[in-house]
Amino acid sequence: MKMIIEQVKEHFKLVLGVALVLILAVFFYLRNTRNDIEGTVVLTEKSAMTPKVEKSAVKQSSESQKSETKQHIMVDIKGAVKKPAVYQVDSHARVGDVIALAGGMTSQADSKSVNLAQKVTDEMIIYVASIGENITVIPSATADKTTNEQGKSVTAASDKVNINTADMTQLQSLTGIGAKKAQDIIDYREQNGPFKTPEDLANVSGFGEKTIEKLRENITVD
Repeated sequence: MKMIIEQVKEHFKLVLGVALVLILAVFFYLRNTRNDIEGTVVLTEKSAMTPKVEKSAVKQSSESQKSETKQHIMVDIKGAVKKPAVYQVDSHARVGDVIALAGGMTSQADSKSVNLAQKVTDEMIIYVASIGENITVIPSATADKTTNEQGKSVTAASDKVNINTADMTQLQSLTGIGAKKAQDIIDYREQNGPFKTPEDLANVSGFGEKTIEKLRENITVD
């Protein structure tokens, strides 16, 4: 009987030892698993936050670029419009936009006298002619000082065509300038900015030194 009890004790110790080993193994396993899960959760949260931060940065950058590129210029519109005045417009505005700001054309306006799709430039004068009005010479930013009978200084419209602001009709009033060359001038200044000197016409296809020399007395860039 005593031997049996001793054997049971030995078996009990063995079973107890095995149980302790299993408990420790389960404990360490669960501990490692928990750490892995917590690490995954933290990583997931960081990953979820990153796009928001990047998106916010992109949005701020985009808004900054817009504010930098958005500039305003001053344009003077005259002639057959309902509210002729000086208007502040976006640098990307067109002649049609300025006419709309001026209340639109009057019933006497000649819509063919202006190019509604033309881009406007700073200090530009837009003149909407009336029906039947001679628009070969349009008042422009360039003016000559003359003296009236009272001896006072007055401003007279220049007979020169401003190649930086003239529309198709005005450009074609120049000798040797047809529809194609007029459009080439407009396309060039829209893509490269205003002409700085009359000689810059040489950068436009079809304008050589002789052509520019013939036009020199009839054109201006001011």
